[in-house]
Amino acid sequence: MEIYNHPTFNMACQQFELAADQLEIPATERPRLKYPKRAMIVSLPCRAADGSTRVFEGFRVQHHLTLGPTKGGLRYHPDVTLGEVAALAMWMSWKCALTGLPYGGAKGGIACDPRHMTPAELEQLTRRFTQEMIPFIGPQVDIMAPDMGTNEQVMAWIMDSYSVHMGHSVPSIVTGKPVSLGGSLGRREATGRGVAHLVARAADTIGLDLKQATAVVQGYGNVGSVSAQTLDSFGVKIIAVSDVFGGIFNTRGIDLVKLDEHVARHRTVKDFPEAEPVSNEQLLLTPCDILVPAAMERQITGANAARIHCRILAEGANGPTTPEADVILNQRDEVFVIPDILCNAGGVVVSYFEWVQDLQSFFWSETEVMQRLYHILDEAYDHVWRQARAKKISMRLAALSVGIQRVREAKALRGLFP
Repeated sequence: MEIYNHPTFNMACQQFELAADQLEIPATERPRLKYPKRAMIVSLPCRAADGSTRVFEGFRVQHHLTLGPTKGGLRYHPDVTLGEVAALAMWMSWKCALTGLPYGGAKGGIACDPRHMTPAELEQLTRRFTQEMIPFIGPQVDIMAPDMGTNEQVMAWIMDSYSVHMGHSVPSIVTGKPVSLGGSLGRREATGRGVAHLVARAADTIGLDLKQATAVVQGYGNVGSVSAQTLDSFGVKIIAVSDVFGGIFNTRGIDLVKLDEHVARHRTVKDFPEAEPVSNEQLLLTPCDILVPAAMERQITGANAARIHCRILAEGANGPTTPEADVILNQRDEVFVIPDILCNAGGVVVSYFEWVQDLQSFFWSETEVMQRLYHILDEAYDHVWRQARAKKISMRLAALSVGIQRVREAKALRGLFP
């Protein structure tokens, strides 16, 4: 469909087609599995702090509702497009099915730069977007969550806007909200902790001693910082990290406590005094044992995949590796890839836990949340690893095949409504 034409959506479609070939899905079945069920584009006029009126573009894509309501984040970024959001919704579908969650995938976005907006402007924009989405969202229809550029506060505004419309409090309309409003303990850390947990599983698989290992993390946001901190607690030496403003490198290891203090003061890792500056390209090519791309899509490409020096590639971001890069990485037996729909699934798993707790009005301890999370991730990892070995295919192809096949079977069982 031409309306979704975007490099990231085209990449997601390429991945789907490879998995569909592996599963021998007939060509006539593929469009129904691949294309989103519903996509919305809305105009969002908001009054700026200077009194002028600005109009933003907002998007929400619901990939499928076969297994239950759709689930997915809402990102605020100046480069958000419908095609990118559609790709992320598709990946979320396979991710939810892979981990056994009763959801279809969704994603949303607003083309804005939250770094250059006041809190009042962000609140107004969020509430306007929520109002436009009310006909298409609900605890049994579509549940939003934080993503790049959004946080617990944004989720609180969405919850309040929806609740005011309904006339009563509806905490289950979003996940990733503050604990005091019905959020789940452990939700903010879930994605990063899940990345680190699966790195430990992969290290066991390939015989890597984490206490002697080094790691590089691209993207020191919520996912990247928690991944780095958790790996550090495992004994891994973090030698390089980056954010949108730049990167830093120290072969002796970076003191994350001091780095976090620096980030709290300056809102960037750049110019951290105990490390040398490094470009994004150099960071990805830094020799290490564990490379965690936790930033934007399409960072590892056909141009740099052959020069990456790591033993474990743990995809904390969505779609960081292009299909062209996969061809190269699949020929490099020394690189163990933990694909994104498995590696960063911790966030949506604990979002599911939050949704369940809200619906039941019964809340769990953080220990219970994390134990349940690691159990689900372990089951998914074991399943994907067995599939990869049995069929002699990559971990990515195995993960995609599992997720897609589960959605395919559910659609077949439900049939096609006339």
